[in-house]
Amino acid sequence: MLMPRRTKFRRSFRGHRRGAAHSGNTVVFGEWGLQAQTTAWVDARQIESARRAITGTLRRGGKVWIRIFPDKPVSKKPVEVRMGGGKGATDRWVAVVKRGRVMFEVAGVPEAAVREAFRKAHHKLPVDTKVIGKEDAYQ
Repeated sequence: MLMPRRTKFRRSFRGHRRGAAHSGNTVVFGEWGLQAQTTAWVDARQIESARRAITGTLRRGGKVWIRIFPDKPVSKKPVEVRMGGGKGATDRWVAVVKRGRVMFEVAGVPEAAVREAFRKAHHKLPVDTKVIGKEDAYQ
């Protein structure tokens, strides 16, 4: 599971998720990319599940890049605990994904295989996605 080795602060605010991604919105490393069309928090488990769907479909061919990393701690208090007593412990780690962000990239495989792999990965993610090529950009 992806998570940072250490962080400056143990807990963080929720923050704002509005707007489009200013960086990471083009295909840089591979030939094809899976781009987010909506904004969401993507859990470390969801990233790993999508990665396994992509690598399993490509049958270990080509190269896969993960362009997002879960570096935001999300805290949660236990069930049936009274109000007060401070902020809860870290429950999971999420990556803040804004619309336009390229989450995964693939190179070295045919387009049909890439589209099938990204279709399976799309079902594991909480965002709407689209497949883009090296020359495509977010509108």
